[in-house]
Amino acid sequence: MILALESSCDESAVALFDPARGLVGEWVHSQIALHQPHGGVVPDMATREHLRQFAPLIALAQAKPEFAAVSQIAVTHGPGLAACLAIGGAAAKALALALRVPVVGVNHLRAHAWSTFIAVHAVAPGDFSERMKEYLPHLGLIVSGGNTLLFTIDEARQFTVLASTRDDAAGEALDKGAKLLGLGYPGGPLVEKIGASGKSDAFDFPRGNGPRSELDFSFSGLKTSLRYRLEKMSEEEVAARLTDLCASYQQAVMDALVRKTQVALERRGWRSLGLSGGVANNAVLRAALAAEARRAKVDFFAAQPKHTGDNAGMIAFAAWADSTGVRRAEGLDLGVEPNAPLA
Repeated sequence: MILALESSCDESAVALFDPARGLVGEWVHSQIALHQPHGGVVPDMATREHLRQFAPLIALAQAKPEFAAVSQIAVTHGPGLAACLAIGGAAAKALALALRVPVVGVNHLRAHAWSTFIAVHAVAPGDFSERMKEYLPHLGLIVSGGNTLLFTIDEARQFTVLASTRDDAAGEALDKGAKLLGLGYPGGPLVEKIGASGKSDAFDFPRGNGPRSELDFSFSGLKTSLRYRLEKMSEEEVAARLTDLCASYQQAVMDALVRKTQVALERRGWRSLGLSGGVANNAVLRAALAAEARRAKVDFFAAQPKHTGDNAGMIAFAAWADSTGVRRAEGLDLGVEPNAPLA
């Protein structure tokens, strides 16, 4: 039984995972309401909220009968906000000492990468290793507020990064676009909601694709284009065209993500395609990548909505499934790596 803690940014989360059964309990405290008035995450406030929330969350886990069988603690050690990571790390070490079990650090990005397979494991836990042979090598896309990455997992479960963003992450671009449009925080879901009734081709925003041979992403030019567009419009025009602006801006982000993934899909014989991270909840993106997977005749796995954001379920699962990823940080000398890479 693995007890996992996640505190990389503004979610405090705890989970219990049984390799023989799957996730038996997940608890998350979201700080969205706390940070909304500030238009983004305030690190000091996030850290203090983790201090307040971990004790009651851990108490909920302790109330489960499975807690008595905990044999390992897993905690996010990076990437993320340093002070927030430190709170989770300290809690994990204290629990490890109290329960007399080992503690391991899990890479947050690798956990996102593995989150697409949590549902695969849940269907038949005992056959997971055999079933994974059907899906490797795997091409994955992580899309969140802080990261946009194309990566691979080979037959030996080794990771390779194919592409990343040269500037803003896709989720960051959506949030910044929402701010320019006068919307709230977090912006991505609001852009999607408002844009649902708009025309995605009403405005021609840049895709930042560059040469077809290049897989890296770039979204800073898109944000600048939106700002220039809004400067040429009156407040009344913006209000009247808000749905079209949201739909067109969102489509530009999604087109860039899908095009790069499509190019990567064509480069070798992948057996599966995965989508994870907070922006993976976007219905436009999920549908587009599912269609690309069908065209490429590969299996498509999108993380379940509850596992797209920051959560401890994926941390627990990665601690079990990704032995390579946890070896880099073990024991009570476990530190934090705010800028830890995926691979």
